[in-house]
Amino acid sequence: MPRLVAVCAVSALRPDGGRDRVTAIDKRPLEGRVRIGRYGVGADVQADRKHHGGLDKALYAYAAEDAAFWEEELGRPLPPGFFGENLRTEGLDVNASVIGEVWRIGEVCTVEVTMPRTPCQTFARWVGGAEQRGWVKRFSSERRLGPYLRVLRNGSVQAGDPIEVISRPEGAPGLLVGYRDPA
Repeated sequence: MPRLVAVCAVSALRPDGGRDRVTAIDKRPLEGRVRIGRYGVGADVQADRKHHGGLDKALYAYAAEDAAFWEEELGRPLPPGFFGENLRTEGLDVNASVIGEVWRIGEVCTVEVTMPRTPCQTFARWVGGAEQRGWVKRFSSERRLGPYLRVLRNGSVQAGDPIEVISRPEGAPGLLVGYRDPA
C-alpha cells in the first residue's frame, strides 16, 4: 500500500539569487504528527508566494522512487525534503496521477492533485549550481516532476501513514499531459 515516508517543512531560509532574495527550498523531515491546513504543512513557509504556495500549491509531493532515480544519476543521497517537497511518498506513481485526483493521507487529511511542479533556477542552484548546468531542462525531460496539491480536508499526518487514491476523475488530463519542457 502506498505510504507517506516523510512530512517536510522549511529548515532555514537561504539567500537566493541576489540582494534581499531568499528561498525556503531547504526542507527537512518533521518528527511525529504534523498538522496540514489549507495552506499546507503548519510549520512550513513559502518565501516566494508569487510562484509557490497558495491554495493550489499548498503541498508538493515527491516519490521515493523518483528520488532513488536521481540518487543514482547524481551519485549522492537525496534525503526527504531535498526536492523542496513537503510529502515524500512511496508506492504511489505520483507522476501518473490526473488533475483532480484525490488522495486520503492517514485517516482524515484529503488532498487534490492540481498541477505538476515547474522547476526553476532556484531549484537548479539548490541542486548544485554550475555543477548542474542545464538542471531545469534535465529534471523536466525525465518527467519525474511530482504534483502540487490542494488541501481539501485538514488533518494531522505522519511518516508511515497510508496514502489512498479515493477518487480519480474519468477523462481528466494526466499530470504531465501537455507539459512542455523548459526551453
